Amino acid sequence: MVFVELPKVGAKVTAMKTFGVVESVKAVSDLFAPVTGEVVEVNAELPKKPEVVNTDPYGQGWMLVIRMSNPKEADGLMSAADYEKLTAGAGH
Repeated sequence: MVFVELPKVGAKVTAMKTFGVVESVKAVSDLFAPVTGEVVEVNAELPKKPEVVNTDPYGQGWMLVIRMSNPKEADGLMSAADYEKLTAGAGH
C-alpha cells in the first residue's frame, strides 16, 4: 500500500458500502465496511505508514473500530482462517 484514506471518528458506515480507499503501486481499491455502525476510532498512523497494512494487517495495520448498530451482522462474517482458505487458490 502507498496510500490509505479512512473516515473520521463519528462517521456512519453501512455494511457492504464503501468507507475509504487504499492505493497500491498497481491499483486503487475501495474499502467496504463489514458491518453497519459508527466509527469510534481510526488508526491515525496508517495514512503516514500505509505499507503496514501489508506487513502487519492484524496488528499495527488495523484501520477502524466500529460501534455496531446491529451486532447480528457479525454472524455472517468469515474468520481470518476461512478467508485464507478461500483465497489460497486465488494467487494471493
